[in-house]
Amino acid sequence: MFSVVQNVAIDCADAYELARFWSEVTGRPLHPESRPGDRETQVLPADGGPVLYFNQVPEAKQVKNRIHLCLRPETSREQEVERLLGLGAAFVADHREPDGSGWAVLADPEGNEFCVLRSASDRAATPS
Repeated sequence: MFSVVQNVAIDCADAYELARFWSEVTGRPLHPESRPGDRETQVLPADGGPVLYFNQVPEAKQVKNRIHLCLRPETSREQEVERLLGLGAAFVADHREPDGSGWAVLADPEGNEFCVLRSASDRAATPS
């Protein structure tokens, strides 16, 4: 017996706006009934993956996430970091190495950290 991950729940101050950000990040649609002001909303999954579920809570984020999302872009890591910064992400930490390995840590508009990994083309062009 086992369990299946149904969704990844993300506490936030504005469920709809944060879900809109992540919808743009992932290219996945918001739940069709999502509206501004909703206390709960979802970004729908792709290929059977989990739903990103956004739940409005009264308290603000206080410390580093213990669980975070890691993104593998279709474009290069550098192009994706620039795109995400343009969507409203903030740069948190640089773990990219001179040989091309590593990752960049960003935060969404509410401060939730996430990583941008090397793309498949980045990995093919550099040693692991």
